[in-house]
Amino acid sequence: MRQQRHQYNRKKLKLLSQMLKAVVMSLDVRRMLVLAEVARRGSITAASIALSYTPSAVSQQISRLEAEAGQPLIARHPRGVTLTEAGRTLAEHAARIDRQLRAARRSLDDIAGLHSGTLHIGTFPTIAASLLPRVVRAFRTRYPQVELAVHSDRNAGLMDLLESREIELSLMWDYPWRRLDETNLDVTHLLDDHTCLVVATSHPLTARHSAGFEELAEENWIVRGDHPVAELLTRSCRAAGFEPKIAYRAHDYQEAQAMAAVGLGITLAPRFALASLRDDVTTIDLGPSAPVRRILLTRLRDTPPTPSAKAIAELFIETAGTLRS
Repeated sequence: MRQQRHQYNRKKLKLLSQMLKAVVMSLDVRRMLVLAEVARRGSITAASIALSYTPSAVSQQISRLEAEAGQPLIARHPRGVTLTEAGRTLAEHAARIDRQLRAARRSLDDIAGLHSGTLHIGTFPTIAASLLPRVVRAFRTRYPQVELAVHSDRNAGLMDLLESREIELSLMWDYPWRRLDETNLDVTHLLDDHTCLVVATSHPLTARHSAGFEELAEENWIVRGDHPVAELLTRSCRAAGFEPKIAYRAHDYQEAQAMAAVGLGITLAPRFALASLRDDVTTIDLGPSAPVRRILLTRLRDTPPTPSAKAIAELFIETAGTLRS
C-alpha cells in the first residue's frame, strides 16, 4: 500500500511539474513586465503613465496574462489594486527578468560602443610580420577594452574558420592564376604585394637595380617546398622560356634567405615576407615581370559585421593606404 501511495505521489508531482512548465511556457514576458510595473506603482493608472500606455491597454494586458496563468493576478479596489499571491510571485519573477534584460541591453550597448567584447580575426604568416602588427597596435590603442584573438593559417584553413564562424574576418591573398572564390565573401583589396629576387650581397646582381626572369636561366634556385611560391617560380621561369634548377627546398623564408646568403642559389619572396631581411642578402626588383599577389580582407557576405569588425576593417584600409604611399 505504501509503495502504491509513493507511486501515486510521484505521478502527481510529475503531472504538476508538466502543468507548471506548460503555464510558464505560455506566459508572455511583455505582459509579465506590465504586471511588474503595476506592482511597483500600486495602480493601473500609475503604471499606464510610466509605460506610456492607456489604462485600458494595461488592463487588457493584465487580463490576458491572467488567462495565460489560469488564475487571478490582481484584485481591483477603489484606491488601486493589490496583487494576489500568484500575482506577487509572477511579479517577482518579472522583476528579475527585467533586471536581466536591462543588463543584457547594457552589455549590448558596451559591445556596440566598443567598450567590451572579443573580436576573432584570421591572418597568414607573412602578412602577420608586416601589415598586421601596425593594425593591432592601432586597434588596441583606440579600443583597449575589446580583446583581439588572432588565428594564423593558410587560405584553406582561414576559409574553414570563416565558414565555421570561429573568426569574423580574415586577411587572405591570391595570384592572378588562382583568384580567391568570392562567391560567398565580401572582399576588400588592401594592397598589391610585388615579388622580388633575394640574392647574397656578394652576388653579381647586387650591382643591378632590377633584373628580368629571362636573365636568370643559368641561376640555381632556392624554393619553398609545398608552398605557392614554388608554383610562382615555375610559372615565371617557364614564361621566360626555361625550367628552374632547384638547389634547395626550404621550409620558410628565413631558411631560404640563409641559403641564399651562402651562395647556394637565389630565391623569390613577396616584399611583405621580408620584414626581417638579413644583412648578408639584398633584394632585386623584377620590374614588369614581377608576379603580384593581392592582399585581401575578407568576411562572409551573409553575416553583417559587428561594430568591432567594422572598426578594425577601417584600420586595415587606413594602414594599407600608408603602406602604398
